[in-house]
Amino acid sequence: MVKQIKPPALRAGAARPAGGFTLLELLVVMVIIGLLAGIVAPQYFAQIGKSSTKVARAQIEALGQALDQYRIDVGRYPTPEQGLAALREAPPNVPQWRGPYLKRDVPMDPWGQAYVYAQPGKHGEYDLSSLGNDGQPGGDGEAADVTSW
Repeated sequence: MVKQIKPPALRAGAARPAGGFTLLELLVVMVIIGLLAGIVAPQYFAQIGKSSTKVARAQIEALGQALDQYRIDVGRYPTPEQGLAALREAPPNVPQWRGPYLKRDVPMDPWGQAYVYAQPGKHGEYDLSSLGNDGQPGGDGEAADVTSW
């Protein structure tokens, strides 16, 4: 015959058996994790926004160099109708074209929008810009425009 052993009954104030966490301990840990996330997350996402702006500046610089090379070969910048596509494919009736001037297709900006190309520009022979993460002219922070001028 096997004798069954019953755990001792817990009474108020009696020590509890070891082996787990109380709900209060788990809640304290969750609050600490939440506070750390509240402090670290905004700074992390601010860095992501800064890096997107840096990528846009680098792409605008590279597109500007390709536009300058196009101008050296053709004698003028692409027309607004030709746009930045003229850096990859020869526009009709442009026999001096020696491209492609970009190794890959014209990239979208880091926020998935097309770069804005204007020729003649208000700030130079051409204007090239990204409208930031909001896709609207102007703005502050990540929503600020990134421009070639």
